[in-house]
Amino acid sequence: MDRWVRQPRVLEFFAGIGLARVGLERAGLRVAWANDYEPAKKMFYDARFTPGSHEYALGDVADVRGNSLPQDADVAWSSSPCTDLSLAGARGGLYTGESSAFWHFMRVLSELGPGRPPVAVLENVVGLATSHGGDDLAAAIRAFNALGYSVDVLTIDARRFIPQSRPRLFLVALQGHTGSESSDDEALRPGWLSSVYEDPTLTTHRWNLPHLPEMLSTGFNELAGRTQLNSSDWWEPVRVENFLSSLSSIQMDRLSKLKVRPEVVHRTAYRRTRGGRPTWEIRADDVAGCLRTARGGSSKQAVVRVGAGTVSVRWMAPGEYASLMGDAEYPIDFARPNQVYYGFGDAVAVPVVEWLARNYIIPALRGGTLKGASSLRDSFEQRIPL
Repeated sequence: MDRWVRQPRVLEFFAGIGLARVGLERAGLRVAWANDYEPAKKMFYDARFTPGSHEYALGDVADVRGNSLPQDADVAWSSSPCTDLSLAGARGGLYTGESSAFWHFMRVLSELGPGRPPVAVLENVVGLATSHGGDDLAAAIRAFNALGYSVDVLTIDARRFIPQSRPRLFLVALQGHTGSESSDDEALRPGWLSSVYEDPTLTTHRWNLPHLPEMLSTGFNELAGRTQLNSSDWWEPVRVENFLSSLSSIQMDRLSKLKVRPEVVHRTAYRRTRGGRPTWEIRADDVAGCLRTARGGSSKQAVVRVGAGTVSVRWMAPGEYASLMGDAEYPIDFARPNQVYYGFGDAVAVPVVEWLARNYIIPALRGGTLKGASSLRDSFEQRIPL
């Protein structure tokens, strides 16, 4: 095993609890600077990473200025707020509410001048692609174009790596990129993204990437089966009965078929509002639904243990949230469960970031063809043993 003489350095905007950093650093990059405005998330970040290994700017990105950041960074990563873009939210768009923070990210990149990172990545919900009929996505691409970046747009579901359905959109922007077309990969660039590449007013590219792993269809049952629990974690009979009474006939039929089977299995369940009435829905497959925060969507999920004539229900455990986001070893014992639910539900899945870093970000930097990246080529080739 080896490492570069100088590891490529990353600026991590909207860092949250640092799961993007975990994925980037597993691939060999190093986060030198991070920013988020929520003290509770910084508390998690400080617990996860070695003190002094980075600079953390706690505060609103609106207050960040380009001249205060490291000037020789190679990558800028941004997981900007999705509140106004998510299908579960109000969908005000990229110019309203918390999601408008994207424009401060672009402002900071602009303030970094010619020395801005040769690679920039924006991660967000797939709702960005359809927000305002696609106009918001086009506006984001044009903003990168104005700074000299060509943009590739990908969608990757975390379910290709971990048993959680979590599709996300990634804009990978390369400074001064001039080519490298690939054949279309429907998994990475589905048909609903085709208009991006057909728009002559946008500067785009399609990087040649390997095929993604196949979608997982199993895994949650095994994860839940090894979770350490107390008997008090399971709901009281009255609460379970309320859960059962909320199920539609379709959901009750699904549960009944599982209940009569000899083996006990675990399935996830999430709350929906149907006809103004809160109901529970149980996933039919052995993966979790998309983990969310309490600020939108189905909020936290429940786990249903069913089979051999029995049914038990509990909330999903904090440790299961960490595992379903790809970092089972993340320290969470110091935090309240709701803090864990919010921190992990508002993050990006680690293995997706790692895959993107290994197969896209690092090869782009290694190639030495990007503006500002040529100085990295030698450091990729000169290696020293660990």
